[in-house]
Amino acid sequence: MDTNRRGFLGAMGRVSIGAAATVAGAGQSATAATEPDHKTHWGMVVDLRKCIGCQACTVACIMENDVPEDAFRTHVSVYELVKDGQDPAMVMLPRLCNHCDTPPCLPVCPVEATFKAESGEVLVDASKCVGCAYCVQACPYDARFINHETQVADKCTFCFHRTSVGLLPACVETCVGGARNFGDLNDPDSEVARMLRENEVSVLRPEMHTNPNVYYIGLDDILDGRVAGEAAYRPPLTGEAHATHGEGL
Repeated sequence: MDTNRRGFLGAMGRVSIGAAATVAGAGQSATAATEPDHKTHWGMVVDLRKCIGCQACTVACIMENDVPEDAFRTHVSVYELVKDGQDPAMVMLPRLCNHCDTPPCLPVCPVEATFKAESGEVLVDASKCVGCAYCVQACPYDARFINHETQVADKCTFCFHRTSVGLLPACVETCVGGARNFGDLNDPDSEVARMLRENEVSVLRPEMHTNPNVYYIGLDDILDGRVAGEAAYRPPLTGEAHATHGEGL
């Protein structure tokens, strides 16, 4: 966790505190100081080998972003994975907006409230959103919801208000096992770039071709499509392996 924090802060250039509310004010990589053409592109690498399902990330997100009751910007799904000839194993799947490079939620918004920030985040302009929920239906990761208090679309923002002033997202800052790693994917010296080079990684719903910016280390193939909102229990899947599911909170 300390290494992750140092790596992220080392990638940050000078940022104005007043820039937190603007897209153009997003933190820039230190590489930009010597490479004017460098463009910061934030992403997350989740090492499932380290996730213990403690839900510290879920709670931190709720507190940081004032998420209403019965809604989540991020949370950890818990599954019992059973494979033939093996003992059952509990596996964790942290879930959040994937901040896709080709986000399906963007073109369906009739008022252009959903937009792609210069540093890669998919964000929502609440002043434009009319709460039609088209984006909620379009998201293949079940990562959006209509906030019943504000009546507008809500989702993970990679804690844009924090990263803009040099802080890590709340879920990364509080991750007990250091499973969540955040940084500049375009900086070859960043921790996340190193992790992508040195590990076999997977993404959720690869068949959707959304080019997500959330990557997983140690994701079992049977779980890469298990992102829809589900009841606390599902019957075992048929085939060589199956998973039963219990929501984290």
